[in-house]
Amino acid sequence: MEEMSELKRQVEEDQAASDEHDTQKGKYMTFKSGNEYFGLEIQYVNEIIQLQAITAIPETEDYIKGLINLRGKVIPVVDVRLRFKQPPFEYNDRTCIIVINIKSMMVGLIVEKIAEVVEIKDNNILPPPTIGRADKAHHKYVYGIGKVGDSVKLLLDPDKLLNDEDLSVVEQANEMNNDEE
Repeated sequence: MEEMSELKRQVEEDQAASDEHDTQKGKYMTFKSGNEYFGLEIQYVNEIIQLQAITAIPETEDYIKGLINLRGKVIPVVDVRLRFKQPPFEYNDRTCIIVINIKSMMVGLIVEKIAEVVEIKDNNILPPPTIGRADKAHHKYVYGIGKVGDSVKLLLDPDKLLNDEDLSVVEQANEMNNDEE
């Protein structure tokens, strides 16, 4: 958990130091899902929280795990592994939720493990490969491949993580939040 606290602190410092978008440019929160590492632009990341009680929503996609109450706000949570059609994993003490902002709505992403905050310059971002794309469902959410040292991170487009039906669940949760205010 110390590792997660350190990353939380790093994200908060990056966000505090960056009232301007420029200081966040090129910074990515990376996390592990299956055998791959993914990156989200830091500007989308609100905070990282420990896994908490999730209330299931009937008749939604299996990857939408349900709703959490975060300081009085109801936020839908998505299991990233299930969203990418990877085999499910058992949640443990490293499992956490990355709370992100998609189209001015809050959504939680359940991830196996937070990796680090990295800087990836534009010239180190390549378009995703087109070979074998049909069998890799998560490639439609990936807008680029970030080179970091000897490794690569699949860079996600948060706007494409949810489809229109998912967004209606998020909007309903947001309406609940607005009704309570």
